[in-house]
Amino acid sequence: MRSPLRPLPGAVERWIAAVRALRWLDALAAWIVIWSVAAIVSPHASRGSLAVLAAVIVVLGMLVRPLRTRWRPLSGAVALVMSARLGPGDHAWYVRPGHAERVLVTARHRTRVVIVRLGDEGSEGLGVRRTRVLLVPADPA
Repeated sequence: MRSPLRPLPGAVERWIAAVRALRWLDALAAWIVIWSVAAIVSPHASRGSLAVLAAVIVVLGMLVRPLRTRWRPLSGAVALVMSARLGPGDHAWYVRPGHAERVLVTARHRTRVVIVRLGDEGSEGLGVRRTRVLLVPADPA
């Protein structure tokens, strides 16, 4: 990928940094849920051992890609809020950990959206769930 001719807007740079933090918060939420369920299931076990067990389960769950891509309670909610006012024809930033690229929203239906990368010769759209990607509106309004 070429280096951008213009620097990214400040808001987009902040969201690039925030994406990684949101995913860590999703992992923390998973750990809390697993630890709570383990404490309810076996109330006589020590809290420390249950915490370690929950951490091991979260790490193992992180290795299972379908589970990792679907468990997004916090980052998914933030993504829904950020892309709520996007509609067909709107420009947005497709933000991922480490970088962002400008896209055009071509279709939207409930929690799904179709985006096309700008400047790409192939005009094939990418259909994604709004809970799994962070789309930041390009206009600051």
